[in-house]
Amino acid sequence: MSDLKNVQPLADFNWDEFENGSVANVSKADLEKAYDETLNKIQEHEVVEGTVIALDKKEVIVNIGYKSDGIIPASEFRYNPELKIGDKVEVYVEDQEDKKGQLVLSHKKARLAKSWDKINEALENEEIIQGYIKCRTKGGMIVDVFGIEAFLPGSQIDVHPIRDYDVFVGKTMEFKVVKINQEFRNVVVSHKALIEAELEAQKKEIISHLEKGQVLEGTVKNITSYGVFVDLGGVDGLIHITDLSWGRVSDPHEVVALDQKIKVVILDFDEEKKRIALGLKQLTPHPWDALDANLKVGDHVKGKVVVMADYGAFVEIQPGVEGLIHVSEMSWSQHLRSAQEFMKVGDEVEAVILTLDRDERKMSLGIKQLKEDPWEAIEAKYPVGSKHNAKVRNFTNFGIFVELEEGVDGLIHISDLSWTKKVKHPSEFTQVGAEIDVIVLDIDKENRRLSLGHKQLEDNPWDAYEAIYTPGSVHTGKISEMMDKGAVITLNEGGEGFATPKHLQKQDGSQAQLGEELEFKVIEFVKETKRIILSHSRTFEEGKEEFAKPARRNNAPSHKNDAAAINNVAAGTSLGDIDALAKLKAEMEKNNK
Repeated sequence: MSDLKNVQPLADFNWDEFENGSVANVSKADLEKAYDETLNKIQEHEVVEGTVIALDKKEVIVNIGYKSDGIIPASEFRYNPELKIGDKVEVYVEDQEDKKGQLVLSHKKARLAKSWDKINEALENEEIIQGYIKCRTKGGMIVDVFGIEAFLPGSQIDVHPIRDYDVFVGKTMEFKVVKINQEFRNVVVSHKALIEAELEAQKKEIISHLEKGQVLEGTVKNITSYGVFVDLGGVDGLIHITDLSWGRVSDPHEVVALDQKIKVVILDFDEEKKRIALGLKQLTPHPWDALDANLKVGDHVKGKVVVMADYGAFVEIQPGVEGLIHVSEMSWSQHLRSAQEFMKVGDEVEAVILTLDRDERKMSLGIKQLKEDPWEAIEAKYPVGSKHNAKVRNFTNFGIFVELEEGVDGLIHISDLSWTKKVKHPSEFTQVGAEIDVIVLDIDKENRRLSLGHKQLEDNPWDAYEAIYTPGSVHTGKISEMMDKGAVITLNEGGEGFATPKHLQKQDGSQAQLGEELEFKVIEFVKETKRIILSHSRTFEEGKEEFAKPARRNNAPSHKNDAAAINNVAAGTSLGDIDALAKLKAEMEKNNK
């Protein structure tokens, strides 16, 4: 109930009449009016200030100078655990009188009504505000600030990484507003920002006393894939992964653990950027300094493959001492190959030292040197004329590259594949990975090249063809390929010939087609160029023409030309035709005489 101490007497109230029992001139309405004037004038849906007059775990009773007090759930004051009787609080008037005649107030709505303005003011003025951490969420915490739910990122809770967020739930802490999204009304707060200013001054003080080469003790604060952060007592430094150990480190956890106390050396620092580069391996001697002084080029060493690349493999022969085996030193073979075809990380290998530079701390190794160079005795193992079996490696337009053994390659020129077949591309003859028999034609030891042949494994059939395909002889053949300029004919006795379209005409006037098997007369044979010119039409045309010619020439002034003509025809006829024409020629010469 409201306080009545400040009630003022009515100016026109007649106390004499009141004492005599006569107050007829004062109405009930006037009395109610007089009482109402003693109360604060409040409106629904407005924010007013009230005083806490009582509170317990469930409720807080607030007086706003009205005829009744308001009861507000204590949960609306959870953000302020220091609340006590007599504190002034803002409340929102929801209803002057509910069904029970009770004043209905809300502190939460009052805070919300003014909280957005307060939040913006806090950001603008960089004010420190209080907030209640309600719960944990992905990546941080939810904080109640002035009744608004703000986000506290995990990275902004403290300067040190937080491993257990749950210990902060239910705590009231101080924060600074660091970001506001006006459109979506999102608020981001930070507790870390409150202590960063102090830390910056502390960092500046520590860095000002640092010196390169100084050894300090610190605590491992955080471990990442690229290095380790160490707390040096208020300022952090980074040990890059390459400065953890003289040997290769794939994961910093192999060397250090969280919260571990370690000694580090200062490699470099930047006072402006507050960055400190630390080293751990520098506190131990360099492994190259302990390398055996008697180790030299040509010695055999054993080690473990620690890194693989297309161009080679790095082998650790002792912690911190590595050598490179280039892919060209892995095999005597000249084929371009990847180092992964020869070895993998973790393999134990033996190698030969090829170069050794102790000043530059570099070493190159080789494994092919563990085997004898096959080209040293190439003439003895692969003499000219010897026959071998090889594996097809790859094709070019001019031939086939084959491998006789690892490190010994040779070329079969496309012209040395077949005596009879015209090979346009090696893929028509064989395939990559197939085996092929070869004969050594020539050796170029200096350039590590072998000239090989395949057709030389057989006798040259053109020696026999010269006696078979004499001009004028007739043979059976099949049209195996058609072209604009003619056709390729595969002859039954072996080899191929060529006929132009004019010589493909059949006796019925039609043109011979692909796949037909016909008789062909040899017009021309050239062994050197492996050329056989054929004609089908000559097999049925020339006989008629030659027997008709003498009759036409009986009236000619000279018979010398007739004999020459018969000789020319004889050159393109069969052996049987030649005998008949020879007799005819003898009779004509006798008549001329």
